[in-house]
Amino acid sequence: MVEEKEGSGPSNPAGGRSPQLQEPLGHVKKNKQQVSEGFTIKAMMKNTVVRGPPSAGAFKERPPKPTIFRKFYERGDLPIALDHDTAGNKIAWKVEIETLDYHSYLPIFFHGLCETTFPHEFFARQGIHDMLEHGGNKILPVIPQLIIPIKNALNLRNRQIICITLKVLQHLVASADMVGRALVPYYRQILPILSIFKNMNDDISQGLLFLFLMDCSVNSGDGIEYSQQKRENIGDLIQETLEAFERCGGENAFINIKYMIPTYQSCILN
Repeated sequence: MVEEKEGSGPSNPAGGRSPQLQEPLGHVKKNKQQVSEGFTIKAMMKNTVVRGPPSAGAFKERPPKPTIFRKFYERGDLPIALDHDTAGNKIAWKVEIETLDYHSYLPIFFHGLCETTFPHEFFARQGIHDMLEHGGNKILPVIPQLIIPIKNALNLRNRQIICITLKVLQHLVASADMVGRALVPYYRQILPILSIFKNMNDDISQGLLFLFLMDCSVNSGDGIEYSQQKRENIGDLIQETLEAFERCGGENAFINIKYMIPTYQSCILN
């Protein structure tokens, strides 16, 4: 007989495989957490993490679409041309602005507020300011036709387009008598986007303000004044526009603004 050596372990089982050690119950691996939608039965189970609500996208920019203004401009139906001057680009009108049919041309130019590429955006915005400056009594009857272009421009939620549109609205209410009052019934179409962005100051505006505060004690040259004239702070522009609406909108303007934007404080009553 062959004697077993001292200290040697038990013989291997059949197949030559070593026996596997069983782990104690305390070392059982925990199940991974699973993600579930809220208000479901699965959300009440153990090891379940409820997924938060999706972003509403209130501040998300919408892609612009081709506008009526671009169509008319590319067909050559607008009486405008680009004039290069030492002071910069400007519009050369082929006819007297006072003789234009405002019912036809002013809404077309307002549709161009959605444009973001040169020269369409330049012609549309500069053309609007030129027509509002020389329109006089022709502007008031066209107000109902301007609401949809204004609403479309604001609904793009593009910061630059919103700022441009706010400046146009301030010029519009001051362009002729009764224009501010005529806009009051359309506050429900215009003010919702203003309510969303009212308390927003974008990064560009904050950067300009920071540079101004840093330089005001050292420099008071043209550079600082130029940055102030840019008026790119969307929150300040909205406040200025609402105040212009209240001043030019008559006795019913404030209550209608307050209905759409409860946080607005009167610039007249206060």
